[in-house]
Amino acid sequence: MQRFRIIFSGSGGQGIITASIIFAETAVLYEKLNAVQTQTYGAQARGGATRSEVIISDSAIYFPKVIQPNILVCLTQESYNKYYTLIRPNGLLITDSNYVEIQKRVDARHKQLPMYKYVMENIGNPSVANVCMLGALQTLTNIVNMESLIKVLETRTPANFFEMNKKALDLGVQLAQKVKD
Repeated sequence: MQRFRIIFSGSGGQGIITASIIFAETAVLYEKLNAVQTQTYGAQARGGATRSEVIISDSAIYFPKVIQPNILVCLTQESYNKYYTLIRPNGLLITDSNYVEIQKRVDARHKQLPMYKYVMENIGNPSVANVCMLGALQTLTNIVNMESLIKVLETRTPANFFEMNKKALDLGVQLAQKVKD
């Protein structure tokens, strides 16, 4: 298995940290892989820059920081501007087209998805856009199985929000299938 080095980035309040924890837990609990997750908050918890790193591998992980990701998720312009230069050549760059305008080309497979817009049109609650992003990430990478991701999502979200989160996950899958290579 390839070692996956992922940076999730965006703004405080978008659920970046929660999404990265869910993804890492899925790898460990149901895929029998090794994973580490770290996080960095900006000056403010809500609205400041947020970055979370996840490394997933079938072998031991000795260093928990991501220096050069092979997958970069940017949900805001600020996070894109700050991190787009880090991505490995031919890596996967996922951005939300509602918030990120690509300014410079990078040597990466770029998937620009209207995640926020799609969630608002179909669910009407922006708090699940991070789960939509997880559906897209899973579909584009297949690092973890969808069934495993759903199991962790079910344990990590309040019961009365599970169906909404499941719908957001499905929306992310639909968006990613439209642009999948």
